[in-house]
Order: sequence, then C-alpha cells, then structure tokens
Amino acid sequence: MFHRKPIFDEVRLLLGRGFTSHEVAALDRAIDEALASGRSPSETELTLGSAGRALIQKWEGCARRRADGLFEAYPDPGSKDGQPWTIGWGSTGPDIVRGTVWTQVQCDARFEREILRYVRDVIAAIDSAATSSRQFDALVSFHYNTGAIATATLTKLHRQGRFAEAAMQFGKWIYNDGKVLEGLKRRRAEEAALYMSQ
Repeated sequence: MFHRKPIFDEVRLLLGRGFTSHEVAALDRAIDEALASGRSPSETELTLGSAGRALIQKWEGCARRRADGLFEAYPDPGSKDGQPWTIGWGSTGPDIVRGTVWTQVQCDARFEREILRYVRDVIAAIDSAATSSRQFDALVSFHYNTGAIATATLTKLHRQGRFAEAAMQFGKWIYNDGKVLEGLKRRRAEEAALYMSQ
C-alpha cells in the first residue's frame, strides 16, 4: 500500500498550515492519478524547463502584494464579470474568492502543484510527437493561460510536425470576452518565439 503521509507532511510544511477538505481531496486525486499512470516523474522525458517557467511567471506575475507582504485575490481584469478570481501565479479555482489572502509560500506551493497537472496535460495532448524542450515550454505556457491544449488547432498541427503553422496559431489566442488584449498579444508572441527557437 502506498503511504501518503510523507507527501501530505511535506506539502503541509510548504504551506505553513494544515489543509482544507478541498485541498485534501485535490492532493488525493493528484496522488491517485500519478499512481494510475504507472510512471514516476523521473520516467517522463519532457519536463518544464527554466525558459518556460520564467515565461509563465513573467506573464502571470505574483500580483496584488499588500503592505503586509501578503497577496490578495483579484478579479480577472480582462473579463466582463471579473471571473475567475485569481491569486499568486495566476491560480484560480473554487477555493479562490474575494477576500482570499495567501503568503508567498502558499502562492509558490500552489504554482508547483498546479504546474505538474499542466505538464501532464501537454504530454497527453502531444502524445508521441517529436517535441523539443523549447516547444514543450511554450506549449505548457500556452496551456497554463488558456487551458486549451487538448482542443487547439495548434496542438493538432504540432502532432503532425507542422511546426511553422503551429507557431502561427499562438497569435489566434489573444481574445478575452471577444476583445483583443495587448498583454495576450505580447504573451502569445513570446510563446511563439520560444516555440520556434533552437
């Protein structure tokens, strides 16, 4: 039987507090998915590199730091209704609402936990397609922001090895509530450049 206590103890230490019931369920799901895959992280060839991590964190930012050093949730600035509420490195979810406040440690821990899911999603979406580390980093950044790696034409073209055409697809994901956002234009341009870099 797989003992989960060491994992829970380590995450509790990172957070600097106990868990909510939602967090316990989410962590249990993540462990179950890892066990069901039959692979350990060391057996996965593709991982998020420093270029991808830097790009994601540059664009997500760890915003809304208060005078006391804590971070507070804020409404999505690009959507009409302000949804979803966001905190830390672009984290969203049912546990993040108006009034949510986190420490830097909590922001970082949530990012580390969430990025593993986005990496797994991209690996599943690209299947066995030849993928450079820079392409992978760009795809993870794209997915972290859009959540669309499984359905995007970009992914289909990448799987077919049509990389130049795939790179052009980044520029189509620049809208929020039907409006072009300059920040998304710049982010997609950087992702496309990273995707095509050697």
